[in-house]
Formats: sequence, C-alpha cells, structure tokens
Amino acid sequence: SYRLVTHRRALHHFATHSDQCSGIFFSVSRRWASKMAAASESSGEGAKLWGGRFSGKTDPVMEKFNASINYDHRMWKEDVAGSVAYVKGLAKIGIVSEAERDTIIDGLGKVAEEWKAGAFEIKHGDEDIHTANERRLTELIGSPAGKLHTGRSRNDQVATDMRLWLMAEIDVLRAKLSELIHVNVERAEADIDAVFPGYTHLQRAQPIRWSQWIMSHTWPLIRDYERLGEIRNRTAEMPLGSGALAGHPFGIDRDALASELGFLRPSPNSLDATAGRDFVAEFLMWASLTTIHMSKWAEDLSMYASKEFGFVLLSDAYSTGSSLMPQKKNPDSLELIRGRSGRVFGNCAGFLMTLKGLPSTYNKDLQEDKEAMFDVADTLDSLIPIAAGVMSTLSINRERMRSALSMDMLATDLAYYLTRKQVPFRTAHGLAGKAVAVAEEKGCSLADLTLENYQEIHPSFEADVADVWNFENSTDQYTAQGGTAKTAVLEQIERVKGMKLA
Repeated sequence: SYRLVTHRRALHHFATHSDQCSGIFFSVSRRWASKMAAASESSGEGAKLWGGRFSGKTDPVMEKFNASINYDHRMWKEDVAGSVAYVKGLAKIGIVSEAERDTIIDGLGKVAEEWKAGAFEIKHGDEDIHTANERRLTELIGSPAGKLHTGRSRNDQVATDMRLWLMAEIDVLRAKLSELIHVNVERAEADIDAVFPGYTHLQRAQPIRWSQWIMSHTWPLIRDYERLGEIRNRTAEMPLGSGALAGHPFGIDRDALASELGFLRPSPNSLDATAGRDFVAEFLMWASLTTIHMSKWAEDLSMYASKEFGFVLLSDAYSTGSSLMPQKKNPDSLELIRGRSGRVFGNCAGFLMTLKGLPSTYNKDLQEDKEAMFDVADTLDSLIPIAAGVMSTLSINRERMRSALSMDMLATDLAYYLTRKQVPFRTAHGLAGKAVAVAEEKGCSLADLTLENYQEIHPSFEADVADVWNFENSTDQYTAQGGTAKTAVLEQIERVKGMKLA
C-alpha cells in the first residue's frame, strides 16, 4: 500500500543518512530542552505543592494544559474559608500552636482582602486556587504557612471548595426560581378571566383559561425548586479530612469541621469523598430538566407572540429588532432561553461521559467538573431573571385570544351534554361527531344547527343544547381539582401562595 511504501522509504532514508538525521534530532531536542528549562525557571517550579519528587522540569505547554487557576479562582472565598476552619482543627489536635493558628488565620484574612479588592496577583506557576492562596500566604507570613496543608490533599480540598461554592449558588438559584414562581402566580391571578384555545398536536382542542396555561408552567418550576433543595442537602456532605484518599492520620475532628463550614455532616467514606462528583452531575441534570421546562414555556410564548397568533405582546425590554427589516420585533429573550437549554444539556452530557470510564478515587479527568458547573450556574443565573422579566411585562390581547376560539372546539362539550342526559359517553362521542359532520355538510357552525337538526341526530337533544355554545361555561365545567374552571385555577393559585418558598 501507499502508506507501507512511504514508511519503508523513510526507514531507508534514515538508515542511509543516520548521522545526519541523528544530528538534526538531537539538535532539535537540545533546543526544545533549553526552551523548557528557561520557561520552567521563570515559572516558579519550586512553588508547586507536589514538586519535591520531581527533578525534571515541566513542559510549559503541559503546565498551561494542567492549570485550572483561570477558572477555579472564583472559589477563592470557599478555599480561604476551608483553610481557616482546617487550621482551627489542626490547632485542636496540637499540629499547630495557638500562635501559629492565629498567624495563619490573620494571613488568610489578608489573602481574602486582596481577592475582595481585586488586588490579588495570580503568578505564573499558580496551578490552581489552592496553590495560589498557599503561595500568597507564605509570602505574607513565612514558614507557619507550611503547616496548613498537614494531612490535607488538594483532592479533599477541591471537593470541599466545590461543594461550598455550589451550596451558596443553589441558595441564589432557589431565590431566583421563587421569584419567577411568584411572578407567574401574580400574573395568573391578574389574568384569571382570559379564555383562549388550548392545543394538542398544535391543533386547537378545547377552550382553557390563560391562567391555567400559566400555572401549567408554574408547577414544573415548583418541582424544580424542590429538587434543587434536595440536591443541596446531598451536596452538604463535607469531604475535608479525607486526605488524598485514605483519610486523616492525625484524628482531626471532622464533625467540628463540618459544623464550622456549614455542612450537614462529614462524608462517610474517604475514597468516595475525594472522587465523588454526584453533586455536580445531579446539579447538571437538574439544570438540564429545568431549562427544558423553560424552553417549552419559551416555545409556546414565541408562537403566541407571532402575528399568526397575536395572543401576547412582549415588552420592548425583552425584544430586539432586525438590522434589515424595520417592522420586525423579535422575541430574542425567549429564543435564547430555548437555545441555552441545549448548551446546559451539552455540559451535562459531556461531564457524564467524563465520569463514566474513571477508575476509583481521584483522577485528573475530574478537573473537567468545574467549568461545566460554573457555566451552567452562570447560564441559570441570567436565564431565570430574564424569564421573570418577560412574564411580568408582557401584555395579552384578549380579543385575539377570543377570536381564535371556534364552536367546533365545543364538540366534546356536546358529547358531555348527552352524557348528562344518560347517554353512554362512547355513544355520545359518536353522536357529537355526527353533528360535526352535519354542520360541515351545511357549511355552518355547530351553534347554527337547529334544534330540529339535533333531534334528527338523537332525541335526547332539547332546547337547552343552546347553553353549550358558551366558552366560559365550557371552561367552568372543569371544577375538579387541577381543572381549568375559574374556581379550580384560583385554588391552584392559593395553594402556591401558601407554599414556603425562599
């Protein structure tokens, strides 16, 4: 084959010109090694938390590839808090003196102040937030900083930081979800008398209340809110004190550590604690489902805002125009909500693929957890308030909603009418279908058929059949819990108002 011939020619060339090829090879190798040595000298290689075992230098490309400081620096607050709690624990078991403890805590306070003021300088060689903070602490207080990492690994440290960060983020997201839920409920209550078509298969089906549609998207958000609270409870399990994988050799009080940091409990197994990323996976799966719910809501509203429907008008604050067509008012807020659900799901699917082939305990693949978690959290942080803004500012066109209703949508009500006259529903369904066919033959609506027309279909039809042709009456017959009757929708609204949401 072509590849085999080419390979043989290359081998022949190397054998024939081996001295020349060797010279080129070793010349390139020396130049590469020289560049690596120069780069590693300027990188502060000796500051690495793991540098003692290595005599060779790190390839600068590898150093950049390995670093996570450019994104995990946002956990600086959690990293400092974890270190403060940890040094208190070390002092209780005599690893550090009280004076050393106070010096370290004071130094960590200065590190935190630099981060708050935007004055913290990330230096070349700061591989991650843990390395950066410990390097700066050493610069500030000297040798006592070297005792801080006693019995601690970055494996349990990063898992602790991430859980602390996510617990705080979950609290923020639950508060935002609660606000969106309350906006929906207020809107449903204000618009309780608006009636418009309900759709199945994107075909007009039965009259429903606009408020019933709003509440149909509110209940999934309530479940999302509840699920997120459950995830927080499972996230609140502290890995600190698990070491690299085997545990803590000096008997640190992990219950006290957990209490100090606001965790519910310490992790029960050190191997699982350092490698487990269920909390990240659960958060990403939760976010995927939540944004799917919001995507469906956005899809409906995008259609309802189109000229073809005209049921709602979005506020200018959440719409954009066209660079070419001046008449356009685009629902970009809704389209971006719908689009970003795919981004969230992509982060989730990608991270699950990272997890699926890992052996036990910590592996560097897990460094991929943070960018997915941060990106999804950032997406939800902006997406939920946008949805609340859209819902609180849109206006509805009651006339267009009503004009979209048609008498054929009351065919089911005609069957219910006969059912109330003791006609079996299956028979009544067929008779209502026959009435639809008669109306189509005569080129009129069901409401325009005469009583005589109906009695020719079945003798149970009486003069009160005229009461069927009322859209409010139609919606208000669904009084059972969860129905679209005014009373049933108001019951839903009151039930949500009574919930204890953040």
